Amino acid sequence: MSFSIWQQPEIIRWSQILTRNFKQLLNKDLVASANTPEQLAQTLFDAPFVVVSHGTQADPILNYGNQMALQLWSISWDEFVTTPSRLTAEPVNRSVRAQMLEQAAKQGYIDNYQGIRISRTGQRFLIEQAIIWNLTDEFGKKCGQAATFSDWKLLG
Repeated sequence: MSFSIWQQPEIIRWSQILTRNFKQLLNKDLVASANTPEQLAQTLFDAPFVVVSHGTQADPILNYGNQMALQLWSISWDEFVTTPSRLTAEPVNRSVRAQMLEQAAKQGYIDNYQGIRISRTGQRFLIEQAIIWNLTDEFGKKCGQAATFSDWKLLG
């Protein structure tokens, strides 16, 4: 029997951080409520929209991508969670992306972001109406930022 990504204890905990912060900041649920932390982690990982996050390093490293994100970026989990998040955008788009992350850091969240991203295979896509929010752990310590979106268009 294979062990799914969402079954890892650190991913179960991270799923709780993602959903708790989303609810606190936006006053709505990221995913339907679940009866257990494990159900929450599975629901989030299998959601029909993208959820990604990165940590607080000087050059933040991606630390979560649900199944939809992994498919959109054409990347494995192991590659994804070792990738600096700035590399999800082409160099020409990184300064706008950095400004958006800074704005979210100051406000707690933004809910109208759009921008062009690029997959590992070079496929460019436009994301629209993305929500970016700050993450704090159960002790209130800043631990990263996350984004979710369900609208994207593949570009030529």
